[in-house]
Amino acid sequence: MATSGLPPAFVARMRSQLATTYPAFESAMAEAAPVSIRYNPLKPVAQFDEAAPIPWEPNGFYLGARPSFTLDPSFHAGAYYVQEASSMLIGHALRQTVDFGDSLKIMDLCAAPGGKSTLLLSHMNRQSVLLSNDVIKTRVNILKENIHKWGHPNAVVSNQEAEDFRSLNGFFDVLLIDAPCSGEGLFRKDENAGKEWSEDNVQLCAARQRKIVANAVNLLTEGGILLYSTCTYNAQENMDNVRWISEQFGCESLPIKMPANWGVLELHEASGFGYQCYPHLVKGEGFFFAILRKGKSTGTISQSTYYGNKPTHEPVLKWEAEVLGQWLQDTASLSLYKKGNGMITAVPKAIEQECATIESALKRVSFGIEIGEFKGRDFIPSHELALSTLVSADLPCVELEKNEALLFLKKELHNVDTDLRGWALARYRGLALGWMKILPNRINNYLPAQFRIRMDLDAGLH
Repeated sequence: MATSGLPPAFVARMRSQLATTYPAFESAMAEAAPVSIRYNPLKPVAQFDEAAPIPWEPNGFYLGARPSFTLDPSFHAGAYYVQEASSMLIGHALRQTVDFGDSLKIMDLCAAPGGKSTLLLSHMNRQSVLLSNDVIKTRVNILKENIHKWGHPNAVVSNQEAEDFRSLNGFFDVLLIDAPCSGEGLFRKDENAGKEWSEDNVQLCAARQRKIVANAVNLLTEGGILLYSTCTYNAQENMDNVRWISEQFGCESLPIKMPANWGVLELHEASGFGYQCYPHLVKGEGFFFAILRKGKSTGTISQSTYYGNKPTHEPVLKWEAEVLGQWLQDTASLSLYKKGNGMITAVPKAIEQECATIESALKRVSFGIEIGEFKGRDFIPSHELALSTLVSADLPCVELEKNEALLFLKKELHNVDTDLRGWALARYRGLALGWMKILPNRINNYLPAQFRIRMDLDAGLH
């Protein structure tokens, strides 16, 4: 975005804030934003030959140009996530302050669309649990979709206000608050963000951020880690709020080690540390974060106290469990439950009690992997199962060429060259895209209609 398209008050503020480096910022704002992706370590299939590594994220890469991700079947399979590079710094910061080898309870409070949640899932182990929440109902569906594409079964998704979690005070080891902000760091990518900016909105955002933190900070156990972040530049939403959090809640602001050549600016005040990305210093967008350690907690639940012994669903029948064993890699590590609508959910036993606690405390929550339902004696597998790491590697599958995979994703593939009959996974480069049922003269495509490609495929069929 050219500087002429930016709000004049914002330009004046940034001139004052950056002083002699403002011209470099102005030049960077006129350039195209870098394109970056983060690979899914659970689905290790390299996609982009000319990608350059992002130094702070082992799975992150810059692309030379922005392709049509919609026309890449691997994107739909969850092989990678398109994420802004600066925001991937949260992984580097947390690796210095959190032991991901431990069994952790992690919460991403403002999680949609899911970039930071999928990054956290890639770092944590199978004995840990992640609760991803978003307050906006319309954003929760895309959050669920992105988490399910990532394939990790140790995720819980909720749709709650920050104050709704109070009965879980002291429950979490790590809390990520990527706070809704004035969006100054997005002006280069989104011109509408600049049009909506004002000094008054900055003040409103800063006050709202404090309210969110105040309602959430006691969710942390004593010594727990809070990562506070925004995609903005101003002190009111960034360092002023870090100072307020430190003073109000007795949190200790922690320094993070970063090589100078990354270009991340350390902001060091008496109240603590913050880290700012500017587009003329970092190959990425505007981003700010700070790491704080929670002090003494009050009103917490005991770590051995649970609101229920297990999720409140019926266990599957013995014969159903035997059938499901043919569809799943490892039933011994899973608990299987049937919801009231007949849908069966698989929950890793390692996080079963944590899921029970969360479910008992909240109204709108889902966890584990929905693996399918029985119609009489016939099992109908779910799309979540197809994309998950729980699905058995021994199931029939059909490898599709790119044009066939795109037609499958558009729900316009009507036949395949195979002798298989019955249920099979549609795959592209070894990655599952969804289910098909192969009949003598056609296939039935079980890709959910809401996930089908709607754009013209001419550019992708070559």
